[in-house]
Amino acid sequence: MASHRRPKQPGRTRVTVLTATAAAAVALTSQTAQADPKPSKSEVKAKVDKLYEEAEKATEKFNGAKERQGKLQKQVDTLQDEVARGQDDLNDLRDKLGSVASAQYRSGGMDPSLQLFLSSDPDTFLDKASALDHLGDKQQEAIAEIQNKQRALAQQRKEAQGKLTDLADTRKELGTKKREVQTKLAEAQKLLNSLSVQERKAIKAEETRANRANQRADLGESKPASGRASSAFAAGQSKIGTPYVYGASGPNSFDCSGFTSWSFAQAGISIPRTSQAQAGIGTRINSQSDLRQGDLVFFYGDLHHVGFYAGNGQILHSPRTGAVVRYESINNMPFQFGVRV
Repeated sequence: MASHRRPKQPGRTRVTVLTATAAAAVALTSQTAQADPKPSKSEVKAKVDKLYEEAEKATEKFNGAKERQGKLQKQVDTLQDEVARGQDDLNDLRDKLGSVASAQYRSGGMDPSLQLFLSSDPDTFLDKASALDHLGDKQQEAIAEIQNKQRALAQQRKEAQGKLTDLADTRKELGTKKREVQTKLAEAQKLLNSLSVQERKAIKAEETRANRANQRADLGESKPASGRASSAFAAGQSKIGTPYVYGASGPNSFDCSGFTSWSFAQAGISIPRTSQAQAGIGTRINSQSDLRQGDLVFFYGDLHHVGFYAGNGQILHSPRTGAVVRYESINNMPFQFGVRV
């Protein structure tokens, strides 16, 4: 006969032990899956340097948008002044036309043949008729001039409106690039904050030592590329130790292209503001061996970094956030070419 006894239920103690063991296993598995190894100081430093480089790329785009904004604003101001002057000229022309019309009305309110018949002095009438014809000619000239001025004014207004639209777009782009730079810098700071106090101090001490050591360099016997390049380079040397700040163009802080453009300005030479635009001026020097002191040198495929060639394989530049104007080996970055201004 089959047994109908109920299976024995596990004891309460055994259930509790099994449940606790299972929970502990799940927790351990979860902790193992979630626990990521903390990046080392060197790994964090590498990531921070990469973010600083990306911030510098965005900075040069920011500089380009800022430069376009300045140029567009000047163009808009000029066009608006021209429109205002054109409107004043048009009003003057209309006033003159009104004067001509009034004179014509006063002189020509009657049929010419009737005026001649009634005139006691035909010679006087003929003089008046000649004057009336002259007024008619002046009226036609005034009308033609007004029409020409109206067309020119409409074109100026259209051009000004187009520039205003461009200016609004550029301002929007400027804000986007500024936020991009700030985001990269904030990400870098967040990474640094993930380190211990001692690790952050160590990174800061390394950067301080690098800044101090790189403020001096053996430049060998390199000769200046030209008199003006020599003057610009000397101006740059006077700013060694000045901090890097994105978007800054001196005299108390610089980004890379702000540093080179400021230095040339001290030599009385105006060059473009951004590194990419600076790469398009002067004479290109493709070989490092042909570089001379004061030549501009460009790095990375998109040319987002620029400095001066200093001589003996060294450059003088404003490197990145956290650094100062200093000398550095030309081989520390991917060199593209030089430009002799």
